[in-house]
Amino acid sequence: MEIIKTIYKTLLESYGPQFWWPAETEFEVMVGAVLTQNTSWNNAEKAIISLKSENALNLASISRMSEARLSILIQSSGFHRVKAKTLKSLVSLIYKEFDSCIGKFKKLPADEKRNLLLSIKGIGPETADDIMLYVLDEPRFIVDEYTRRIFRRVGKTPISNTYESWQNMLENEFNRDLNDLKEYHGLLIALGKAHCKKNPLCFGCPLHCICAYGSEHPPK
Repeated sequence: MEIIKTIYKTLLESYGPQFWWPAETEFEVMVGAVLTQNTSWNNAEKAIISLKSENALNLASISRMSEARLSILIQSSGFHRVKAKTLKSLVSLIYKEFDSCIGKFKKLPADEKRNLLLSIKGIGPETADDIMLYVLDEPRFIVDEYTRRIFRRVGKTPISNTYESWQNMLENEFNRDLNDLKEYHGLLIALGKAHCKKNPLCFGCPLHCICAYGSEHPPK
């Protein structure tokens, strides 16, 4: 079995379904995708809780709110002024192009959805694919830092280090449906948090027996 499929099967057996992305609404997923850029999920989650405490985690509230006020509420996520601008632009796009209806956004062809997201300053390929996969129902293999780190250590890398090269390699060997791709992303996050950290904890790692790094660094 191909290594990418083997990793999925092994992690699913080890951790079980992750039901990632943790959110109550589709819009919350969009906001979380922006807030988690260049920070930990814990910091992004604090910002989400801050917005909820003000009953502001919705399109209407963020549309009415000043950028300065939004920036204060999401301060825990880091780069909060930049992220406030990005969130305001995202909300403006949904209002102007789709009459505040995310369902209308979903009906566009996949390339158009992604290009619209990428047209927003502050949204790059990873954030766009978070939204594509978890909100807009488009199958995408999300390439985040956990993904790169885990597959590098296992010994599976693309020819070049671009986002597109990583994604093409992973999607070519893991041609699964939407739910499988959602699960895979959540499973890689679970492994990254538990074992495949910047300083890896190889003892007990479910991938140790198939990991190139792990074979060279026996767990202590």
